[in-house]
Amino acid sequence: MTYCVGILVRDGLVMIADTRTNAGIDNIAVFRKLKIVSEKGRRVLAIATSGNLSISQSVLSLLAEGLENPETGELETLENQPTMFKAAQLVGRAVREVWRTDGPSLEQMSARFDVQLLFGGQVAGGRLRLFMIYAAGNFIEVTPDTPYFQIGEHKYGKPILDRAVKYETELYDALKIGLISMDSTMRSNLGVGPPIDVLVLRKDALTPELDYRIEPTEPYFLDLRERWSAALRTAHIEIPRPPYGDNVPGDI
Repeated sequence: MTYCVGILVRDGLVMIADTRTNAGIDNIAVFRKLKIVSEKGRRVLAIATSGNLSISQSVLSLLAEGLENPETGELETLENQPTMFKAAQLVGRAVREVWRTDGPSLEQMSARFDVQLLFGGQVAGGRLRLFMIYAAGNFIEVTPDTPYFQIGEHKYGKPILDRAVKYETELYDALKIGLISMDSTMRSNLGVGPPIDVLVLRKDALTPELDYRIEPTEPYFLDLRERWSAALRTAHIEIPRPPYGDNVPGDI
């Protein structure tokens, strides 16, 4: 299990991914799930992955080696795609190619072809964009109405994002809210865990503003966890008790 979230607001992009992989309670390891391709002043592309680790690693390896363009014979990589849309199409092609190679054998073993990716960033001359790419290689794009995507164990962090994230949210407030959603997920699912990789990309900067790994003992994240827990306790205490039950005067 994993949890990754991408948030696209007016001023930029935030992407957050945990690093825990779990093949059983006694087989837990750490793998980076947030890959960044950066060429200063020209492009910054980030891919967060969830699902079967062997499938996602095959997709990333194929993208690094490149895919041959059937019309021109040229090798296409993320580094030579002219737009974010073309780059997203290339990621989808890589997913379908891995399916073509490994999908039938996985089906024979009754194993699901399980992979989802968040793909965000900006290419010079284009706008900052964020896509979610499915196991079929097709994808959708985030909109100002719902300015975030999640993959993996998303249900615990989703209510926080739904209530707090807007397209107009300030960039580092979006990072803070994303980290709170990660903390909520980690508290409710032991399959999601630190270290946590973080990318902050400001619109039109074309270089990462923050590429950072939050370790388990990182002071800010520990403080955030405690402050959020305390705020929830205070909030529920301040809300009046429901006016139901035997102690309520009068008839309902």
